[in-house]
Amino acid sequence: MSTPYFDAIQLIERLHRYFLDVVKVELDRKGIQDINNVQAMILYNIGHDEMTVGELTLRGYYLGSNVSYNVKKMGENGYIEQERSVHDKRSIRVKLSAKGKETYKLLADMFHKHEDKIKGTELSDDRMLEAIKTMKMFERFWTSQSQFTGLASLDDDE
Repeated sequence: MSTPYFDAIQLIERLHRYFLDVVKVELDRKGIQDINNVQAMILYNIGHDEMTVGELTLRGYYLGSNVSYNVKKMGENGYIEQERSVHDKRSIRVKLSAKGKETYKLLADMFHKHEDKIKGTELSDDRMLEAIKTMKMFERFWTSQSQFTGLASLDDDE
């Protein structure tokens, strides 16, 4: 039996996969074979910042991925530079290399092209803002359900 709640969950998951497919097609179109779509999105989220792997994990939501593994592969392929923190030797800071910055620009250009193509369609800014508002409500709900007090509250409906 399908419900709006279950349909929304499936749609969110499907949209995420479609988006990663779009990123993969763009990488393939540019002949980039040494980074995958998830790694490209991690790279994009690093952007112009320098951060630890832990900060990167908290900042992004990398479904089904091991951020440490992906960061290691991105370093091996020359997309990021890694260095131990001066203040905490256990912590490794990452930032984009020149190659990573080129790929960042490629992704930023792709996003800008998408934004231009969306203009004039039914995907107006107002509609997207409303969708974002709805997704943030899901985020708050799921966050509350994954916390101990949230789980207990499911039984408190009586």
